[in-house]
Amino acid sequence: MAAGACARGGGPLARLLVLAVLQVNFIALGLEPDFLYPLENVTIAQGRDATFTCVVNNLGGYRVAWIKADTKAILAIHEHVITNNARLSVTHNDYNTWTLIIRGVKREDRGQYMCQVNTDPMKMQTAFLEVVIPPDIIYEETSGDMMVPEGGSAKLVCKARGYPPPKIVWRREDGGDLISRGGPQGKTKVMSLEGEIVNLTKVTRSEMGAYLCIAANGVPPSVSKRIMLHVHFHPLVQVPNQLVGAPTGTDVTLQCHVEASPKAINYWTRENGEMIISNDKYHMSEINSSAYSVQMRLVIRNIQGTDLGGYKCISKNSIGDAEGNIRMYEMELPYSKNRPDDDRDSDLEETNDVRSSLQGSLREGGRAEDAGFLGGGGPPSAAATRTTPYAIFLISALVYAMG
Repeated sequence: MAAGACARGGGPLARLLVLAVLQVNFIALGLEPDFLYPLENVTIAQGRDATFTCVVNNLGGYRVAWIKADTKAILAIHEHVITNNARLSVTHNDYNTWTLIIRGVKREDRGQYMCQVNTDPMKMQTAFLEVVIPPDIIYEETSGDMMVPEGGSAKLVCKARGYPPPKIVWRREDGGDLISRGGPQGKTKVMSLEGEIVNLTKVTRSEMGAYLCIAANGVPPSVSKRIMLHVHFHPLVQVPNQLVGAPTGTDVTLQCHVEASPKAINYWTRENGEMIISNDKYHMSEINSSAYSVQMRLVIRNIQGTDLGGYKCISKNSIGDAEGNIRMYEMELPYSKNRPDDDRDSDLEETNDVRSSLQGSLREGGRAEDAGFLGGGGPPSAAATRTTPYAIFLISALVYAMG
C-alpha cells in the first residue's frame, strides 16, 4: 500500500522507492531477471533504420543498459540515451521490452551491440549489426567512350564500391559475343566476362558497339555503366550487281553496300564524274544495316538512252575513301515472232507497267559478256550469236564434199 501511495504521489524519488520495493520482493521470491528471447543479429542497408529488441522478465528494480561492445561505449540506460548521438533512441513498453533504434545507419555503426542487466554477476546478450552498402560505380576511375583503329587494342576499366565488395560483369548491349584473345585456348567467344578490366586485342569492326559493366553485391539495386567502343577504318564498298540491264521507259535501282567508321559521306556520280542530285529523275536513299554499314540506293526513273553507261557509288570519311562501279545497258524485251503485233504490244505495255529490270553480278575474274549467263540479264556474247549460222555452214560444206 505504501509503495502504491508513493507511486501515485509521482516524482523521481517515489519511482525509485517503488523499484527498490519490487526488487526486494523479487529477491524474496527467488526470482531474478531473465531474457525471454535472444537478441537477433541485424543486417541493414546504409541509410535505413535498425532496431534491436531486448525482452527481460522479472526485471524488478534492476536496470537495462545498451552498450556498443566493440568500443565499450554506453549508449543508453533504461529509457535515457547517454551517448551524444541524435540518431539513437530507446523505447520501453512499460512491461518487459526495451528497443534500441538507430536511424539512418552509417558504415561506422557496424559492430557488436549488447543488452545488459545490472545484476551481480551481470547478465547480458549480444547481437551484431551488419551495414551493407549497394554498389556504386566510381566514375572517375572507370573508362569512358573510346576510339581505336581496327587491329588495335582497347582496355576497358570499371571500378565500383559497396559492401560487400561488388562483382563486376561485362556484357555487350546488343547481346553479341565478347572476344577474348591471347589466353591458353587462343581466341574464344563468351557472352560475359568477370573482372574490373577487359583487354581487347586485334579489335575488328564487328566488336564495335556499347559495352555494359554491371556491378552487383547482392544488395539492390545493381548498377551499370555504358561504354561505347568506336572502331575506325577506311570505307569499304561492295557492289552486289556490277552489270544492270533494263528496258527503256522503266525504272531501275542501283545498290552499293558501304562499311565505314567514322561515319562516311556517300554520294553517286556518272562515269564522267558528274555528281548526281535528287530530283524528278533520280532518288537517292540510305538504309542503316549496323553501326558501321549502310546500303546506298539510287533509283533512276524512266530510263532513256542518255541514262545508259557507268555509275559510281563513292564513300569518304576522315581515314580514306572507296568507290564501286556499276554499268547499265539497255535490254530488249523478249517476244515471240509468230504472235500478232497486237499481242507483242500488249506484252511491252505490261512489262513497262511492272517496271522490271534484270540485274546480274560479275563473277570475280569473269567477262562482262558472260554476265547474262551468271546472274541473268546480260546481253548474249557475239560468239553465242554466231553459233547457229556457223553450224549450218559446216553441214552444207560436208554435204557438198560427200556429193
